Amino acid sequence: MSNNEKKGFLDKETTRREFLKLSGKGIGGTFISLSLLNLLGCTNTNVEEVAAFPLAQGVLIADRARCTGCLRCETNCSLVNDGKAMPYISRIKVSRNYNFGTDGPKLAYAYEDGAFGNKLMSPETCRQCAEPYCGKACPVGAITTNEIGARVVDEAKCVGCGTCTKACPWTMPTVDPETNKSTKCVNCGTCAANCPTGALRIVPWEEVKYAMRKLGYRA
Repeated sequence: MSNNEKKGFLDKETTRREFLKLSGKGIGGTFISLSLLNLLGCTNTNVEEVAAFPLAQGVLIADRARCTGCLRCETNCSLVNDGKAMPYISRIKVSRNYNFGTDGPKLAYAYEDGAFGNKLMSPETCRQCAEPYCGKACPVGAITTNEIGARVVDEAKCVGCGTCTKACPWTMPTVDPETNKSTKCVNCGTCAANCPTGALRIVPWEEVKYAMRKLGYRA
């Protein structure tokens, strides 16, 4: 990695840390203020309907009010990354939350998230943790950091034991039952690029940094 690449990576990490400081834990990701959402181009005025995931190259904005549950993000993700339409191994997860949201069935399910409730879908994806649980737990060191700072699986090392899935608080890594290799988000952006309703969108860290500074936050 060149000096310029290192500087750019550290600058993104600094912005990422500051972003996490001013964010609160939300449904699936983090809550961010309405003013910051507006500066990031999100028009939804209900912050509880928007989740944000700090990825390697930017913030993935998931506007749950726009998500129709079509699951194209899952299909496209597996097609691009694995060469087959297998939503089960998709790096973005919607179908598992489709009926009852991220918290599963509740007695008052009709008033909760999901198709059986308020119709709000809950997309989830890898948080790209600074200290990844999955990477630390992997017994063969198969989870490493790529050139853009994303935590990825080295298929040559992966033995398909599923330890990464168990170690992740959100069970994001998924072992492909056909290849016996773990899969996780590589920050390719396919899910957002092909979302037909614009429910998913990646905002580059440079734009996040600019928006935070306009609001008086250090980034």
